[in-house]
Amino acid sequence: MSEEILINVTATETRVALIENGLLQEVFIERHNHRGHVGDIFYGKVIRVMPGMEAAFVDIGLEKAAFIHASDIAAIDAAGFETRDEDPKPIQQLLREGQYIVVQVAKDAISTKGARLTTHLTLPSRNLVYLPRSKHLGISQRIEDDEERQRLLGQLERCLEQESWEGHGGFIVRTVAEGGRAEEFYEDVRYLRRLWEKVKQRIERTNKISTVYSEVPLYMRTTRDLITAQVEKIRVDNEHSLKEIQQFLEDFIPEAASKLEAYTGDRPLFDLFGIEDEINKALGRQVMLKSGGDLIIDQTEAMTTIDVNTGGYLGVKNHAETILKTNLEAVASISRQLRIRNLGGIIILDFIDMLDEEHQRQVHRALEKTLEKDPARTSITEISDIGLVEMTRKRTRESLGQILNSPCPTCEGRGTLKSVETVCYEIFREILRVVRASESGVLLVMASQVVVDRLLDEESATLAALQDLVAKTVKFEVEPMYTQEQFDVVFSGRQVGATL
Repeated sequence: MSEEILINVTATETRVALIENGLLQEVFIERHNHRGHVGDIFYGKVIRVMPGMEAAFVDIGLEKAAFIHASDIAAIDAAGFETRDEDPKPIQQLLREGQYIVVQVAKDAISTKGARLTTHLTLPSRNLVYLPRSKHLGISQRIEDDEERQRLLGQLERCLEQESWEGHGGFIVRTVAEGGRAEEFYEDVRYLRRLWEKVKQRIERTNKISTVYSEVPLYMRTTRDLITAQVEKIRVDNEHSLKEIQQFLEDFIPEAASKLEAYTGDRPLFDLFGIEDEINKALGRQVMLKSGGDLIIDQTEAMTTIDVNTGGYLGVKNHAETILKTNLEAVASISRQLRIRNLGGIIILDFIDMLDEEHQRQVHRALEKTLEKDPARTSITEISDIGLVEMTRKRTRESLGQILNSPCPTCEGRGTLKSVETVCYEIFREILRVVRASESGVLLVMASQVVVDRLLDEESATLAALQDLVAKTVKFEVEPMYTQEQFDVVFSGRQVGATL
């Protein structure tokens, strides 16, 4: 398996694409005027405590107040370390309004919700995650080999002992550290030690709402987190970013420095590798499968649903085999779409119904195997009797659609409009409602072109009957700026109907 990382940096945004065997697997976008805050540490002020929700709102200087739940607040002892309380305390005993608190963003603001906070602070480096308020030493669960886990843990303990960092806090060995050398751990520990000292100084010196630590830019963050032995090239189209990444690789991953390459071609980097087309496809509802089937992906505030269809695929054997092949092909496409679109929260997968239990097990095993590669934490249920799989995927930032799209001002995000026929009938009801408001015999209806056309054509007979009923003349005027759903009713120059 070969991978490439493409980094596109402009004055307005940074975009990073991870390509695996020629196919886009993940894309990250950070707008410079609207960057994410996951991992940033703030000195914030509690502005409201809500006992009924066991939570509080905290002002950390962002546009929306951030949110912290009681379960994300750790008790701190005199030495500055987290303590475990077997009997969780209510939120009003943990926080009070007006209190200042050091918090870290665990989840960015999404839609109408503010950022999610925690007091469990973490600082990442290449191979380690530092837990300044914990004494826990752990290994990433994705490293499954027991011997390697023991080797890495022993390597970390020896490193901390040699560095003589008293009260050092806790560490977690990251997945990318698998096979790592002791020298790399020493470098990371020294870096994290210096970083935490600076953060502590900023916390001690501040007395107002402020940022005390900001995560590195997207191009540095993804280089740190995505580069593995499978990555063959890192292509960067910005000279300044290239130099920063080069320095980082030379300091922390010297064996990967030769993989870095400046892209200076005339054609835009993302165009050259077809990433722009992939991004545009990821904004649509339909995803075509090679066999002729398709996926229909609908994202809402509460959940995302993915429906699998055979489409034009007729199969070559029997009906059951056709369904199995389509579902297995859909599994691979679903796991890829989850990463490209960065879909999170509750996700419902509606596979084509399979009567054969062995076929169900095959699809479920395939889904489990493909999701193992997903860096986001996932959880899936068994396939239900009606072919549904419920799953969750950890969400820490906005999805691709939320970043690149905005709700349609015409349909207000519904995705559909009232039909022309429906609007015509609403106009008829409005005429009947306001007809007694004026003695004038002339009535003016202002609406969009398509609505007026239907009123004068298909609905002409109904309109004539209505005019006879109300004993008034009805005239029409096309309003070019009106949407399909908007109309006004006006009598003798006086507007009495509201725009709908």
